[in-house]
Amino acid sequence: MASWSGLLNLNLQHIQILLAASSILVLLSGVFAATVLKPKAYQNAFRYITSFSKFAYVSFLKPHTGDGLGGQQGALESFYKTQADIYDATRKRLLHGREDMLALVAAQLGYDTERAASPQKPIWVDIGGGTGWNIEAMQTFLDVPNTFEAIYLVDLSPSLCEVAQKRFARLGWTHVYVVCQDARMFSLNNRKADVITLSYSLSMIPDYYSVVDSMSSLLAPNGILGVVDFYVQSSIETSGRNYIGGSLQRHVNWLGRSFWRAWFDLDRVGLEGAKRDYLEYRFGSLKSADERNYILSGICIPYYIFLGKSISSTIKDSDLIEKLDAACTESPYLSPRQHQLDRSAAVNAATEVRSKAYQSAIVNLSANLPLPSTFYQNNHYRIHYDEYLQKHTRFGNEFIYAFTWEDSRVDQRLLKIGPEDVLLCVTSAGDNLLDYLLSANPRRIHAVDLNPNQNHLLELKIAAYQALPYVDFWKLFGEGRYAGFREVLINRLSPHMSSQAFQFWLSHEDTFTSPRGLYEHGGSGHGIKLVRWLFWATGLRATVDALCQAKTLNEQREIWPSIRRVLMSRPLHWAVIGSKFLWKAAGVPPAQTAMILEDHLGQDSLNHLQITLTDASGEAMWQYLINTLDPVARDFLLSEDNFYYLLTLTGQYTRRCHPPYLTPKAHARLSRPGVFQGLRIHTDEINEVISRIAKGTLTIAIIMDSMDWFDPEGSEAATQIRAINYALKMGGRVLLRSAGLKPWYISVFESRGFSAKRAGTRLPGMCIDRVNMYASTWIMTKASELPFSSPPTISNFHGLPLSSHPTSPTLEKLEI
Repeated sequence: MASWSGLLNLNLQHIQILLAASSILVLLSGVFAATVLKPKAYQNAFRYITSFSKFAYVSFLKPHTGDGLGGQQGALESFYKTQADIYDATRKRLLHGREDMLALVAAQLGYDTERAASPQKPIWVDIGGGTGWNIEAMQTFLDVPNTFEAIYLVDLSPSLCEVAQKRFARLGWTHVYVVCQDARMFSLNNRKADVITLSYSLSMIPDYYSVVDSMSSLLAPNGILGVVDFYVQSSIETSGRNYIGGSLQRHVNWLGRSFWRAWFDLDRVGLEGAKRDYLEYRFGSLKSADERNYILSGICIPYYIFLGKSISSTIKDSDLIEKLDAACTESPYLSPRQHQLDRSAAVNAATEVRSKAYQSAIVNLSANLPLPSTFYQNNHYRIHYDEYLQKHTRFGNEFIYAFTWEDSRVDQRLLKIGPEDVLLCVTSAGDNLLDYLLSANPRRIHAVDLNPNQNHLLELKIAAYQALPYVDFWKLFGEGRYAGFREVLINRLSPHMSSQAFQFWLSHEDTFTSPRGLYEHGGSGHGIKLVRWLFWATGLRATVDALCQAKTLNEQREIWPSIRRVLMSRPLHWAVIGSKFLWKAAGVPPAQTAMILEDHLGQDSLNHLQITLTDASGEAMWQYLINTLDPVARDFLLSEDNFYYLLTLTGQYTRRCHPPYLTPKAHARLSRPGVFQGLRIHTDEINEVISRIAKGTLTIAIIMDSMDWFDPEGSEAATQIRAINYALKMGGRVLLRSAGLKPWYISVFESRGFSAKRAGTRLPGMCIDRVNMYASTWIMTKASELPFSSPPTISNFHGLPLSSHPTSPTLEKLEI
């Protein structure tokens, strides 16, 4: 009875510890086994056992009662004093992401220094820096003694500060100052910090509001804030926030949220979401990433990395918003100070059309929120979009096209793009867009894609031009494989990317590190894998390799029949080629399939098509494939002049055969400063982007086969054509491709102010271009204005007609 009575008298804190003991011991055993049981570690086993035993005692068994006065410093000393000497040894596996945060800070600092007119040595403040591990670890990425003017380590634990002082004395770094002080009270007098970092310290600060506020005052206007810490949040908590830099992988399930909150609460580590929320509220988001530390199989601790900058109050920010808005809409740029006076001269429509990015900025400023994260990036070609909309989320986290499937050489021949042109084109994988920049350097290119991940791929290519030498650029996009992709993404590419694109590629590093490589990922990658599997299953792998290595057309023509006999055989047609699933997987929409079938049957009406669709669609697709491949094998040498099919058959390009953007000359030209200043990347429907472009400013629209996707019975095609007419100048042209010989929407173009010219026709046995996948190529020329004076009806980012907001707030009425 006495023992039971003693147990009941235990305080609540000890009861919680006892309840958690079993799970803690299991976790510690796993950590110990993963850390200690390595071939080279047996000699240090006793040291590891001692360190982790001490760590386990202090973290999970020893009550942290503090100094009896209830102060934060006493509580910290109660926790850290016993383990200060083994802190670094026991935290390496637990505190993941510290190196990544430091690398991101170093990369951004290097970017800023390179572009500064008169660079000065920065001042770095590491808040909650503990033993100084962060500062020494930064030496991996920067020459710490020669980079920083001064470094201040601020921590409230005397025991950890003592370890830090010994560290810097050993290193001989006399410009590092250890300050044992409450972070709320720390200041640099009249100076500002150029870099502030917090590594797993914000979660241990009870009065985090005042600390975050003090950091906002301490950070220089162009300074960098780097934070890494634990977190647990659900997607509901961040839904609708357009200023956090993306929420990929941010969601933590209910079990994880409950477990980790209770676990860390034992050590006074608070994982309430408000800490991160307030951080994102007070600073503009440069980069944000949500990661997992897999300490054991199936057990992972969520942590985040945040890179932020000061929310400026200068007129330069409103200047930037106006400039970006003008670039998105092709409207004249007006300085905000002259905006009210000159507006009437700049607007020739009853309703002033604004970009969605501008509208989002106005809403955020009206609500006293930071701007969307795209406004804080180093480059401003990626335009803000609402990542939470279903039209974007339906793509999941996958791009469809790893390479572009339209012949840019034909585009150039037909359009003769010049330096004064303003283009609108579909992003796809960005290959053709880069070719246009390389060969013609038009004044502006509006790249449009509804799938955010396609634009992430384009951003990656642009960042690689700006940050990597040609040999690395070729590994990424020529071979499609790069073993150290994560390292190069963080250390070199990150300053040149938006937060959303950085998040995407950080979570998709296996795209480049796996044996499959870039070109066997995404929707098109599934098709390439299927084709290669077919060749393997039919014993044609060696023959296909010989085809791709043929040195002459005659040699290629001799090899092709042996492949064709199998590829075009009736059994294979019945099992694979005639499969509706295959063509859906290859990205062929039902409306486009119907056009192919209509041409095959030689009928004019899609109504009768429904009767014969089931029986004849497989035969139509089989014949379409024959008409595609036979002329290509006859007319274009794959090993030297047809990189489209070479990639499809081998999964990578060769030094002899690759797109123009992969040449050393292209890399030299497109890596020059400012070459992408005229590029705007829109994540939206073509119609939405065109409808927000000023009247008569576009000269060329290249819309690929996008019109084939529209339903002939719907109104979407007519709406888009009307918007194109409004945005194009007189004589402006539209280039499109179609799977049909004469698509149904050609007459819609002709009835809405365009003259139509079929620039290419693929008849049986003939090639239309190197891809030869489309039955016709068309150029539509604007011949007349439509009889309306107002811009096409469009919606704002809330889905309401713009006319319902005739007096929306403007920048001159708001304080940034």
